[in-house]
Amino acid sequence: MNATIDDLITRRSIKKYKPDAVPEELLNKITEAGTYAACGMGRQSPIIIAVTDRAVRDELSAINAKIMGREGADPFYGAPAVLVVLADKSVPTHVYDGSLVMGNLMAAAHALGLGSCWIHRAKETFELPEGRALLEKLGIEGEYEGIGNCIVGYTDEEREAKPRKQNYVYRVK
Repeated sequence: MNATIDDLITRRSIKKYKPDAVPEELLNKITEAGTYAACGMGRQSPIIIAVTDRAVRDELSAINAKIMGREGADPFYGAPAVLVVLADKSVPTHVYDGSLVMGNLMAAAHALGLGSCWIHRAKETFELPEGRALLEKLGIEGEYEGIGNCIVGYTDEEREAKPRKQNYVYRVK
């Protein structure tokens, strides 16, 4: 089978990670793949914030947990790296553009032998004062909407695919 197709079919959302740091060279390859996602009219509305600093990672996790109503939990499942995708709100396709970036990040992580998972609530995170303050502290300016948090790390679990639902694809001939 084609390696790309195989990676897309075998990738799973991982919810248990080893504490080992992801080498910067691998994160660079993953984020580069994210920058090549299709974007409406080639406008490249998304940005990626690659977070490996433990304090910032934990701050993001705490905000996310608070939004969930589960303070003290780690919605990032112990993953050591978080790739936050935001997109410029002034671009009409920003949500779609950022979603495609998320897909590329997850596929690239899997292709490199790493696990990943899309963690929601990025939109809510960066609408809160503490999320806006974090962006300001990181020197990120602009009107961005949080699209997703792509957690990345070495997997500490094996996951099987659920069977595909019937009528997933309708053919028109």
